[in-house]
Amino acid sequence: MPRLIHAFAALAVLALAAGCSSPAATTSGTDAGKAAYAAGSSPFWTDPESPAARQAQLWKRQGRGQDAELIRRIADQPVALWPAGGTDPAPTVRAAASAAGREGKTAVLVAYNIPHRDCGGHSAGGAADGNAYREWIGTFADALGEAEALVVLEPDALAHVVDGCTPGEYHAEREELLGEAVARLKQQPNTKVYLDAGNAGWIREPARLVEPLKRAGIEQADGFALNVANFQTTEVTTEYGVRLAGALGGKHFIIDTSRNGNGPLSGAWCNPPGRALGTPPTTGTGEPIVDAFLWIKRPGESDGTCEGGPAAGRWWPEYALELARNATG
Repeated sequence: MPRLIHAFAALAVLALAAGCSSPAATTSGTDAGKAAYAAGSSPFWTDPESPAARQAQLWKRQGRGQDAELIRRIADQPVALWPAGGTDPAPTVRAAASAAGREGKTAVLVAYNIPHRDCGGHSAGGAADGNAYREWIGTFADALGEAEALVVLEPDALAHVVDGCTPGEYHAEREELLGEAVARLKQQPNTKVYLDAGNAGWIREPARLVEPLKRAGIEQADGFALNVANFQTTEVTTEYGVRLAGALGGKHFIIDTSRNGNGPLSGAWCNPPGRALGTPPTTGTGEPIVDAFLWIKRPGESDGTCEGGPAAGRWWPEYALELARNATG
């Protein structure tokens, strides 16, 4: 199944209110690997209170120094924040935007609360109806203020329209809501918006996404996002994105490289073993049409109760450690 399996990591962010795609795996921490995953090498904000950061501190206190050092490959990188749907997103969004602003960085957030979300899967839910969603996205946008921010809009929402998973009676409303969300978020003076477009292993022919993206407001957006929470390689995703961009008048795109260091595992989409962190977040993609490599899926948070994992979105330190251990520079 290609769908997104992601619950919410907002709890890690609330504390703020109070205060590389590599083809091979390795178990050794090479100098190149350490350099690639060093902190401070991107313009995006890093949450100092993330689950990975807290895990590194815990393991260091417990004498697990090597594991603590490995998990810092995640802790020291900017990872997208997913404010919880069904609750007021303002505290999470405002705290992240303010913290990023103080450091002169860009906050990366995901808006993920579309009605009828995930077709009843592990991340089922979303706003109760269209009006509830409009209110939620408006609150989200207001909380951004004038901060520098990048918002990934509704992972899986359009791909589920294209593949038929979302019932047909919801298609027109979904595209309308997405278009309105793009327009509302773009009212914030320093917010960039990327509309999710699935991944190369899901909707195999990108032409099928063109008209839904247009109806969902891609012309007003800064671009589209690919590979969110998936494992497709950067090379494959870039080729796919270039084809889709060509059909959209040259729209730019971003790629989720959070877990694609070893590419996908055939037939496995939920917590597949043997995967690795990919290229750390950067705007230096080497491709003018690719605006950034980002860690949109939060590495180390479970896809769901499969392969021995906890519920979707829960921090899973063992899986996080495997991703970090398998990563190379």
